[in-house]
Amino acid sequence: MATNTATTVETDGVRAPTRTQAERTAQMRARLLDAAISCLIDKGYSGTSTQEISRRAGVSRGAQLHHFPTKESLVVAAVEHLVEQRLAELLEAHAAGQRASVEVFLDAFSGPLFYAALELWIAARTDPALHAAVLPLEARVNEAINTGGAVIFGDRMTPEAIEISVELARGLAVSALFRNDKSDQELRTRLVPIWEAMVTTK
Repeated sequence: MATNTATTVETDGVRAPTRTQAERTAQMRARLLDAAISCLIDKGYSGTSTQEISRRAGVSRGAQLHHFPTKESLVVAAVEHLVEQRLAELLEAHAAGQRASVEVFLDAFSGPLFYAALELWIAARTDPALHAAVLPLEARVNEAINTGGAVIFGDRMTPEAIEISVELARGLAVSALFRNDKSDQELRTRLVPIWEAMVTTK
């Protein structure tokens, strides 16, 4: 039976605690999740394999299969992990006193999180196993974003306004794939004030 007791090693006469089994397991899982995200972004879902993820993570195939027995379970867990990190960042910014605008939804659907999730959405359309795995993930993602939006905006936005904003941000994120930075910023400058006026109270 595995224990959670840390051992110690001696370096230059100083005994320092090593990582516990739980800490080593958590770090291994984090490496696998990070590697899965990088594979999705670099190679797309079809080009992502558990062998390549294990190689990038520096983890044995046996260890990877122990934690994530299928490709679907690994990539879905990776995106969910990224969602949790991004939501924590947005809530931290709110706690620091930054007044939120609807651009927070655009920021939520950007960067590695969006590109990795997009790969899953597209592949899930024709992959029944992935589709089944993504459905509960999408429910958790929507719940996290809606809950986070309620915390950030308070009574400035109704639940329906938050839901509309999430769907609008998702659509703008997809169309942004065909805009450059300059045109995307121009679009935001034109549309965000109108969007904000429509869904928020002063």
